[in-house]
Amino acid sequence: MNAVAPETAYAPLRFNRLELAGSLGDLGTLLPLAIGMILINGLSPMGVFFSVGLVYVMTGLYFRVTCPVEPMKVISAYAIATGVTATQIQASCLITFAFLLLIGATGLITVLSRLIPKAVVRGVQLSTGLLLASQGVKLMIGTSQFQQLRQAAEPYLSLQSLGPIPLGLLVGIALAGLTLFLLDNKRLPAALVVVGAGLLVGIFLGTGEGLDALRPGINLPPLLPYGFPSGVDFSFALLVLVIPQVPMTIGNAVIATSDLSRQYFPQEGQRVTPKGLCISMAFANLLSFLVGGMALCHGAGGLASRYCFGARTGGSNLIIGAIFLALAVLLGNHILSVLFLFPMSALGVLLVFAGLQLCLSMLDITVRKDMFVVASVVGITLASNLAVGFVVGAILAYVLRSDRLKV
Repeated sequence: MNAVAPETAYAPLRFNRLELAGSLGDLGTLLPLAIGMILINGLSPMGVFFSVGLVYVMTGLYFRVTCPVEPMKVISAYAIATGVTATQIQASCLITFAFLLLIGATGLITVLSRLIPKAVVRGVQLSTGLLLASQGVKLMIGTSQFQQLRQAAEPYLSLQSLGPIPLGLLVGIALAGLTLFLLDNKRLPAALVVVGAGLLVGIFLGTGEGLDALRPGINLPPLLPYGFPSGVDFSFALLVLVIPQVPMTIGNAVIATSDLSRQYFPQEGQRVTPKGLCISMAFANLLSFLVGGMALCHGAGGLASRYCFGARTGGSNLIIGAIFLALAVLLGNHILSVLFLFPMSALGVLLVFAGLQLCLSMLDITVRKDMFVVASVVGITLASNLAVGFVVGAILAYVLRSDRLKV
């Protein structure tokens, strides 16, 4: 019996400019929600970025292919919109840990993933792609939820417009043009240009908020910085934050992400299974609970963005993970002063191209009934949310298996 080649079991890690560029691809998803939860919900900046950085490193070492780390969208969006407390967010992290560990360790998620038709997965991926692209445009024109809460299109730039034209829109259009031109350029990766140009704009036109208070040192996040959540916190978190998040987590963060990873990495991505993703997210949320971070997940949109901008191996995770860990340890809670240098419009450009890349995953749908399911998931998602679109789409896909029904 032939032994399995090492490269089959363990994909090699690469560290080059493409991996660096791809590692920055999902910042457009991560940073606005993370900053919003820090400013509005009182989460610890050090706890948030320390946990994100460490989870990036762990997922890169285990999965060996590029894998995103993102805030859980439903929990994050609701928390920012309603101002829930930090202890309620921590309670949601612990409940999420227990739920994901249960369905992952028992293999229940593997059974669920086999029952979900491909058309539903493609509908989730297309919906997520459209939502990402839409959110990217909002960041470029200054109408995202975070920008509305801050009452400025570019809250951390001293200059908001050039005459009647918003500065963010000009920056966004210029960077989008550069991205389109450099998208396949391996010597000058598009994401590096977007991030580098964005930082230059922030350095020369930024407000410099908090930079004068920077005092580099060695900082480690304390355990349970907000104390242990109360029973009321857990009840609220379960009913209001976790239960609405579950269908989206199963549909997008687990099933759609696993499916997309198989498309991108049919050989190297063998570890990116529904079970592996569940257990990975479970321990990510346990870590967030302990150090005061936010509820974390993976996601098809983040994977598409990283792949679009050049990331292929777990080396991209180690690169961005090391950056976040270094910033958290060296700057502590002053880490936001550095992140404020990055314009919202530049993040929007990353999101637009990530969303469009993800939309292309549905090109293998050719059957009329399957296309009907995909369109239904998208329509329901845009009218309500992705969780409802996922559930209704799954029901519809099984109903349409009847030969009596024509579309």
